[in-house]
Amino acid sequence: MGSSTSTISVLLFLGLVQFAVSGHDYKQALSKSILFFEAQRSGPLPPNQRVSWRSHSGLNDGKSIGVDLVGGYYDAGDNVKFGLPMAFTVTTMCWSIIEYGGQLASNGELGNAIDAIKWGTDYFIKAHPEPNVLYGEVGDGKSDHYCWQRPEEMTTDRRAYKLDRNNPGSDLAGETAAAMAAASIVFRRSDPSYSAELLRHAHELFEFADKYRGKYDSSITVAQKYYGSVSGYNDELLWAAAWLYQATNDRYYLDYLGKNGDSMGGTSWSMREFGWDVKYAGVQTLVAKILMQGKAGEHTAVFERYQEKAEQFMCSMLGKSTKNIQKTPGGLIFRQRWNNMQFVTSASFLAAVYSDYLSSSKRNLRCSQGNSSPSKLLDFSKSQVDYILGDNPRGTSYMVGYGHNYPRQVHHRGSSIVSFKVDQKFVTCRGGYATWYSRKASDPNVLTGALVGGPDAYDNFADNRDNYEQTEPTTYNNAPLLGVLARLISGPTDFDQRLPGVSPTPSPVIIKPAPIPKRKPTTPPAPASSPSPITISQKMTSSWINEGNVYYRYSTKLTNRSTKRLKNLKISITKLYGPIWGVTKTGNSYGFPSWMKYLPAGKSMEFVYIHSAAPANVLVSNYSLE
Repeated sequence: MGSSTSTISVLLFLGLVQFAVSGHDYKQALSKSILFFEAQRSGPLPPNQRVSWRSHSGLNDGKSIGVDLVGGYYDAGDNVKFGLPMAFTVTTMCWSIIEYGGQLASNGELGNAIDAIKWGTDYFIKAHPEPNVLYGEVGDGKSDHYCWQRPEEMTTDRRAYKLDRNNPGSDLAGETAAAMAAASIVFRRSDPSYSAELLRHAHELFEFADKYRGKYDSSITVAQKYYGSVSGYNDELLWAAAWLYQATNDRYYLDYLGKNGDSMGGTSWSMREFGWDVKYAGVQTLVAKILMQGKAGEHTAVFERYQEKAEQFMCSMLGKSTKNIQKTPGGLIFRQRWNNMQFVTSASFLAAVYSDYLSSSKRNLRCSQGNSSPSKLLDFSKSQVDYILGDNPRGTSYMVGYGHNYPRQVHHRGSSIVSFKVDQKFVTCRGGYATWYSRKASDPNVLTGALVGGPDAYDNFADNRDNYEQTEPTTYNNAPLLGVLARLISGPTDFDQRLPGVSPTPSPVIIKPAPIPKRKPTTPPAPASSPSPITISQKMTSSWINEGNVYYRYSTKLTNRSTKRLKNLKISITKLYGPIWGVTKTGNSYGFPSWMKYLPAGKSMEFVYIHSAAPANVLVSNYSLE
């Protein structure tokens, strides 16, 4: 009798929770989720910093070895800068903007999201001072976890760990290349010079990752306990190639995906997770997009195998596969006890994106246990986000600061200790544990927007600071959530996945390959008036149709044929009607990109532009040889 009564009570409780929540404020959740990244900033904080209880930190990172490594993000509730999760965080934030930038803009959050990305990419530029050198970690997890201190006054070891030819790390270098390539798309319109710089780093990092192969945690061994590379580096190499293709339309990267898909696991690994370590599901989703755009060409058969694996991942979330993703009784994806929420947000993002790809190509999801409409994937994403925000058996919001019943004792050094701005009394390494970590009270600083690790396999959750498996937040929990929330704001309608105001590169999903236009503009050689010893050549490298308009991508190469260095370059470009990358505009002229001071003898530089007309007129108007 007692058992039956208990069962009925649980069912009634579940029902009451379900009906008590009529809907969620996705816009508010989006704003808060972006705010969390400001709480994770390392380095000197900017004047427009909105998380006011934080202050400057890590100002001497890299100083002892003569490298500026100030900036970047702390990954979680500690004070270490781990390269692999940081790069994945930036890549997925970029992907969120690339797909749903329009909705972010219409809700006033695009600028904040772009600022969050730049905080990461500025650091990656510093961490990549040479083509074959990448600094992958600052701080040591062991010494850091021994202490409980605010980042503003940490006394732990800030040693920097690097990768180079003799100490390779293809997974970390590959993920960082992916982040830089994806970010180059984000900044393409607003800051073309910065975009070109990011793309240069992406090319170099991919070459480094591919040429000098090895697992990064074999070179940076201190990372093994915290962010060990279980999946190896093949997934990151494919992931980086996919993003470089998205950023450049360069056939080299398309061929890389086609030729290496089978041998590197892209077409063979059927996954049930996507995260900072295992990228296969993300690769397969991106390649499926290329296929649905009609761009696969001779690699169609290989790309179809990528897509098959992508759809197996999607089907497993809907319970329509032979191997389905485990879920809690309340319906949340469950992968592991420690920070399970990272897999929830990343899977929800992939489902939302793939739902829109399918809608754009007018087809359903093909599953072994029955096909599904694209809307079912979006419904799945919504169910996961609604669970996060409070539609769950406990009625708990797992986003700090959202709703009324959210975690108050977050496993996070900065939020759990009184703000440095309020009380600058020094908190010692072990004293922090005695005074603040063990304190059974709410955090003095609300870590607004942070998504904690979440409940266990049975929807149970304990809001205790020492329960790090469930109460610690991470940047990579929040990053894919930006895109999902932006998408859900739009409701169940079809969505255009282009960054607003940017010529479509990559172009949106289309049903058929763009037909060859009846008349292509010619690509004449540079005008005869282009002065010797500088030669200019132009060629059209790509074309596509968007909303009835034909767009062309032109590549322009300028070569120094002299035996001296070319300096003080000024280029005159007329009849240009679209965006341009790889040069810096000053007044009515263009010059070297910001990272170039001169062009060596015999060397070339390249810049590209896009518009829907014949090639622009390009002339060298001024230069000097030294």
